[in-house]
Amino acid sequence: MTVKALAEHRIKQIKTLRVSSRYTRTITRNSRIKNHGDGPDTQIRVIFTDKGASGWGASWTPDDKMPDLTGRQVSELFDPAVGVIDDAAMPLDYALHDLAGVIMDQPVHQMLGGKGGTAVPCYDGAIYMDDLTPEESPRGVNVIIENCKSDYEMGYRDFKLKIGRGYQWMSPEDGFQRDIEVTRAVHENFPDCRILVDANDAYTCDDMIRYMDAVADCDIFWIEEPFRENREDLIKLKEFLARRSPETLVVDGESRPDVEFLLELASEKLLDGLQMDISGYGFTRWRQVMPRLLEVGVPAAPHSWGDPLKVHYSAQLAAGLGNCLMIEGIPSTTYGADMKLYRLEEGILHVPGDSPGFGMKLTQL
Repeated sequence: MTVKALAEHRIKQIKTLRVSSRYTRTITRNSRIKNHGDGPDTQIRVIFTDKGASGWGASWTPDDKMPDLTGRQVSELFDPAVGVIDDAAMPLDYALHDLAGVIMDQPVHQMLGGKGGTAVPCYDGAIYMDDLTPEESPRGVNVIIENCKSDYEMGYRDFKLKIGRGYQWMSPEDGFQRDIEVTRAVHENFPDCRILVDANDAYTCDDMIRYMDAVADCDIFWIEEPFRENREDLIKLKEFLARRSPETLVVDGESRPDVEFLLELASEKLLDGLQMDISGYGFTRWRQVMPRLLEVGVPAAPHSWGDPLKVHYSAQLAAGLGNCLMIEGIPSTTYGADMKLYRLEEGILHVPGDSPGFGMKLTQL
């Protein structure tokens, strides 16, 4: 099939369904939110064409905000070289990418150029502050190690640790010391695994410098959202890291991203990776911004937490465009969609090499 095939298909029906995912354990606190729950019920939309093709994807827009696109040619809404080309169709960003892949008999990553390869490094994003729960009898640091062991057995080899316990859950100093204790315990128990840390903007610059000074021998791979991004503090932090932990990266951009400002900071070598959320920012917009990341010499690290579908979208983006540090994994099981073509082995998420679209099949149609 060629690109011209998209013009031969018109949208016949758009159906709203839900796909459920459940984490392998209840996800508790980060520095700011007390309980992240057991997993999402994701609204999806399935596009059916008059030629019998279908594609689906996550779509968070409410039904009453969705435009009527029935009768439109797929080629009016979507260009494989660009993504969604009609703003009215942006709520179908993922479904249209999947549909185009199905019509053209092509994986999304090939549509994007296949520049990154189908073996994508994937870290464990589910190491939260379980040591602080339950409140009446906190389980302590050992439960963090147990969680890492469980996720290691699933195939993860890099762990992102939530830090910032002193922001509201413990006294500032006790929380700070617990952050250090957890970091050191994971490093000691998993010396061959990389550690990433995420403060969710709960540290000050001085706190982060003090923390990194205490764990510099733990070879921290990256610091994520240490504080609300600003030039002055990032200069100070980067100057410290250059002396004390020169291999540690600083990544940001997940929360309320000002992309132009982030690109400025990256061009000044104050950020080493940009993290706009794969769904909140959008797949087409990621495609549009990647050339600018390449221009300033900074890789992507899309935020994927919350929904396992987002992990696979990030993996296809990384496989298609390259220039991605790592993607965020979520230990979980999804119901209503078959994800088995994606395989996590030794810290690598293997993206389906030749399955059309995103390579995920609905089991509820």
